Amino acid sequence: MRNDLTIYDTYADKWWSDDIRWVRTLKNLVPGRLKHFDRLIDWQGKQVLDLGCAGGFMAEALARRGAQVTGIDPAAEAIAAARQHATAEGLDIAYDVGLGEALPYDPAGFDAVVCVDVLEHVTDLQKVMHEVARVLRPGGLFLFDTINRNPLARLATITMAEDILRLLPRGTHDPALFIKPAELRKAMETAGLVPARFTGLGPRGVNRRLDLTFGPLPLTAILYMGHASKPETT
Repeated sequence: MRNDLTIYDTYADKWWSDDIRWVRTLKNLVPGRLKHFDRLIDWQGKQVLDLGCAGGFMAEALARRGAQVTGIDPAAEAIAAARQHATAEGLDIAYDVGLGEALPYDPAGFDAVVCVDVLEHVTDLQKVMHEVARVLRPGGLFLFDTINRNPLARLATITMAEDILRLLPRGTHDPALFIKPAELRKAMETAGLVPARFTGLGPRGVNRRLDLTFGPLPLTAILYMGHASKPETT
């Protein structure tokens, strides 16, 4: 089975335990993403939607930066784990169960929408982009990362990361759902967003547990990240 999203519920009770290598990998991606995102926005006081938040790694990082965070994910058990951990940490984060294709929020309610490790899993990319644009305020930012669609990306993320190194469970991704940058730009523009320059994301080293650490890279052939803005009204 490809694009197996049940894993986020299956491992929800261990999401914050650091016992599972692939979950630690997801956690280790957060600082690498924020090295890029932090340059684009001052999070303090911003209303931020973490779209596809899973167990809350990014949501908690943003809350600690002073953002007012709402997280949404279709995995109900992962959302329950996220709520429990946020409460234990004294963080005020609102969590909802739901889909990116039908966000349960009013128009123009968020200063930023963050969507990491998600777009390559959705059933309707264009619908998600329209929903993102709808819930963003004028001048708001959409910040994302996803996986490119080409033989090299398939080799790195499916053959190596899932099948050989087991950095992710087998079946996590369906390479047919990977997104070429030009396709994503077109979907953003169709939704009324203005994409900016994309950059790469990938391994930059290892930590003391011999887990990979991540950061921005010039190469966009495998993982890439970036942002788009919603135009100000005239």
